[in-house]
Formats: sequence, C-alpha cells, structure tokens
Amino acid sequence: MGKVTSKSGTSGGGKSDKNKNIKQVYTFKEKLGTGSFAVVKRVVRNSDKEEFAVKVIRKGKLNKDELAVVHDEVEIMHRVEHKHCVRLFEIYESSAKLYMVMELLTGGELFDRIVAKGQYSEKEAADVVSTVAEALQYLHESGIVHRDLKPENLIYQNQTEEALLKITDFGLAKYRDRDNVYLLSTACGTPGYVAPEVLEGKKYSKEVDLWSLGVILYILLCGFPPFYDESTAGLYRQIKNGQYDFPDPYWTDITNDAKDVVKGLLTVKPENRWGPGQLLKNSWVSVTASPKAFGPEHVKQLRLHTAKKDLRKGVRAVIAINRFVRALVKETEKRKALKTSKANQTDHEKSKS
Repeated sequence: MGKVTSKSGTSGGGKSDKNKNIKQVYTFKEKLGTGSFAVVKRVVRNSDKEEFAVKVIRKGKLNKDELAVVHDEVEIMHRVEHKHCVRLFEIYESSAKLYMVMELLTGGELFDRIVAKGQYSEKEAADVVSTVAEALQYLHESGIVHRDLKPENLIYQNQTEEALLKITDFGLAKYRDRDNVYLLSTACGTPGYVAPEVLEGKKYSKEVDLWSLGVILYILLCGFPPFYDESTAGLYRQIKNGQYDFPDPYWTDITNDAKDVVKGLLTVKPENRWGPGQLLKNSWVSVTASPKAFGPEHVKQLRLHTAKKDLRKGVRAVIAINRFVRALVKETEKRKALKTSKANQTDHEKSKS
C-alpha cells in the first residue's frame, strides 16, 4: 500500500501498521459523494467498528499542479485540530491513490438543516456567526486561510439538536507560517461568496474568509443572497462595489444590531472589515440576538435559494455528462474512420497484388 501517516493522540486516529493495506484496517461501505477526481466513502474501522469518511483521490487523474494542491490540503488538515473544523485522522498513499481518513459528519449542511427545521431566529444566526468566528480565529492564528467558506462547507457533526457545526473542505486553503508573507494572489472561491479584493486581482489575506461569512449571515437573516445578477460580470461588479441593501419586507423585522454585523463583514476595504475577535466581542453575536422565530416567508425564501443552488449543481452535472458524451461520440467516430481507412488500405493492397 505504501506509506501510512496518522495524527497521534487524536480520538479514533491511532497509528496503523505501515505494511497494511487500508482495506485490512477499514471496511468500505457506501459512497457519500463524488468529485472530478475523488470519491468519498463511509468506512468502518475493523478493530472497534467506529465509522469514518474516506476521501479517495485517484492520482492518475491529476496533473502535477493538481497533485501539489492535494498535498497542500493534506498538509493543512494535519495542522488543524479544532472542535469546529473537520478532522483528518490518517493518510494512506500508494502509487495510484491517496486515502484521507476523516471525521464522518452526518448532520447535513447548514441551510438544509434550517429548511428541514422549518423556522429560524436571529439568535440561531448569531450562534452560527460565533461558531464560525471562533473557528476562523483559530485557523487565522495558525496561519491558515480557508478561501472557500460557503454554506455547503458548513456541516453538522450529527443529527442531534446539540451537534457541533464544522468547517469542511480545505481544498482551496492556504498556509503561511509568518504574517509578513501572508498575502495571496490566486483568484479562487465560489461566485457570490468571493471577496472584492480577490475579484480586483489584488493581493489578499485572511479577511476574505470574513467577507464570505458576511454573505452567509445575510442569507441566514433573510433567506436570499446580498448579491445577485443573471450575468457573472454583473454579479462581480456588485461585489466589487459592495452594492447591496436590506429590502422590505424581508428586512423590516431584522434588528439594527444584526444589520450592523452584516455591514461590518460586507465592508469592501479589507483593512476595515470586522475580524473574528471583533465578532466574538460583539453584543449581538454573544448575548442580545433575539430568539423570536422569523415568519414563514424566511424559510420559503431559503428553500427557494437552496433549490436554485441544487438546480445549478444539477445543470453543471448535465453539462459535464453532455461533454463526456460528445467526447465519446467524437472518439467513436474517429475510431470508425480509422477502421474504415485501414480496411480501404487493405482492399487497395489486395487489389494491387
């Protein structure tokens, strides 16, 4: 199997025999998700029947740069040990595949949980902000910028009421060991959640994660995003200008304290944007947010937003399938043409002889 590494002293993450194949240690179960070059499966550890998630990365499908990104993700996740961040326990690597043994999260995505629950309040939104701010404070102090904070990457540990919310997917994260080399330049992230400085092509830093949290908070409070345009260019123009508002009737009953937190996070100049420490000290985030449930229109809007997101995901899948089919048809036609050409050449040679 090749080398095995583990994080000693972690719950459920004991060291493995380096000569063991991962399938001797874990029994593989159903598929949980699929990416362009990876698949995530549920596994059960044979020694104690504890469950984990394993991300299986097919290295043969990666170019040199993509493989470097995967190893960056592994390096970063090895550094992360926080209750509100998904845990990496072990790595198995062979010449063909990389296996990341991670904490199994079964509680569902943030927005899906709210929709299933059927109601929400400022207090619950403030609790999410507090949780994510605490995790970001830890990551940023550790020299890690997540760079792809969005609702799909905020997942609950399990289905219980008291389940912890966790930041997941460190595939775009970056680590810097000293603050003076913390500036980044790669344009990445998810449209709608990406910070203005990234779109401007400027050097940027950890503040991008706080902008993304501001977008998430805005949606939590009203059920739809602060920036929206049919065209990507229009969307990016709004983001770069910080062009959003609090339209009635959706924001009529939202407190000014909640709006102030949104404004503090959705500040175009990163040096003026609120940081995790400021959020955690804010009275609305920590104490005063109202537990009064929003009206039924809130969840209706959020359900619509989630449905649109799922539709876009489905459309992207259809596009990918269509591309694959077109490529397959083209390859089949090429092979037919080559076969016909060879047959014609053979017939020609026979006629000559």
